[in-house]
Amino acid sequence: MTRVLVVDDEPQILRALRINLRVRDYQVDVAATGTEALQMAARHPPDLVILDLGLPDLDGMEVIQGLRGWTKAPIIVLSGRADSLDKVEALDAGADDYITKPFGVEELLARMRAAVRRTGTAADLPRIKLGDLIVDLAAKRVTRQAAVPAGGHSAQPDDIRLTPTEWHLLEVLLRHPGKLLSRNQLLTEVWGPGYADATGNLRLYMAQLRRKLEPDPARPRWLITEPGMGYRYQPGPDEDD
Repeated sequence: MTRVLVVDDEPQILRALRINLRVRDYQVDVAATGTEALQMAARHPPDLVILDLGLPDLDGMEVIQGLRGWTKAPIIVLSGRADSLDKVEALDAGADDYITKPFGVEELLARMRAAVRRTGTAADLPRIKLGDLIVDLAAKRVTRQAAVPAGGHSAQPDDIRLTPTEWHLLEVLLRHPGKLLSRNQLLTEVWGPGYADATGNLRLYMAQLRRKLEPDPARPRWLITEPGMGYRYQPGPDEDD
């Protein structure tokens, strides 16, 4: 299910888009300010952002720049500013599309579908094997395959429950197999701008992931620490992505 973050300070627009998008099977988060939008995006990373430029606290351009510091999710600007300079500035800042208010819902939906097609869909994401665990990036689900007794039937897999932050951290690591990711990179991508020094958060959540996923958390096989530098996901020889 595609997760959409709608950012607008007009309550009626938030309400209308929430209803219209949920009816069409989108998962919808809403924010009425730029600060709230950046915090919401860090907690629940969106697959697509619909953004008004005229927000009460931050200018929409600042929100675009804040998001582009760590996410490639498509950003569709939905704004009452019709001046071509505003459109150029928004696109240069990192927006993918620009729709002027008032707008038609069907046009917005078509632009959303096009933006998602350009960046890939959940179906493009892989399933990754970690020993007896299967990480399904499309379904955002981690399962442990149950052992099959001799002559018996296969049991249902067990779900490994991860918090949204644990999932986001794991997803970032798995998308870069074998690559060293610095603490600054991970903190910025998972928690967002302004958290680059929160190394305690990173240590805590890495420890929690290892307890849930590693056979021996004290001697991790996949989620490796590079002392003084950062972390990496190290695939084993029998694990594919």
